[in-house]
Amino acid sequence: MGQIKTWEVSDELWEKIEHLVPGTPSRSENRVYQRKAGGGRKALPARQVFEAIVYVLRTGIQWKALPRYYGSSSSVHKRFQQWASAGFFLKVWQAGLAEYDGMHGIAWEWQSIDGATGKAPLAQECVGPNPTDRGKKWPQAKSAFRRQWHPSIARRRRNQST
Repeated sequence: MGQIKTWEVSDELWEKIEHLVPGTPSRSENRVYQRKAGGGRKALPARQVFEAIVYVLRTGIQWKALPRYYGSSSSVHKRFQQWASAGFFLKVWQAGLAEYDGMHGIAWEWQSIDGATGKAPLAQECVGPNPTDRGKKWPQAKSAFRRQWHPSIARRRRNQST
């Protein structure tokens, strides 16, 4: 059995959301362009862009680390921003909720929300001081396993006779 790739977009999913994808922006009649119409790179197919966006969101990688298979990372990110401002992802979310409500039913009359903000209790020792405090001199921490070192005799200066 092969590895499950959770970022792949199935044909079934694409058929359900293809009609929600905003169209590519057209050229404005009032603007003066430096290139002729049709010049430059062709726009990436919408499915390829959607697969790239799902890949980035699912794996958590940076946009610049997007594999070349999906196309230019800057083009994909630009289209992501255009789609987000057009409300595409909200429409996909609403369509998914509506479909799930039809399949299993959502208890809309009983909903709750919970949230808490706090520092991670175990990460504080590993992280170290605040980046703004790293240059400051702090007293050295005492080792938990050894006593603090003190010389057994008083220090003698070289110019003193013994």
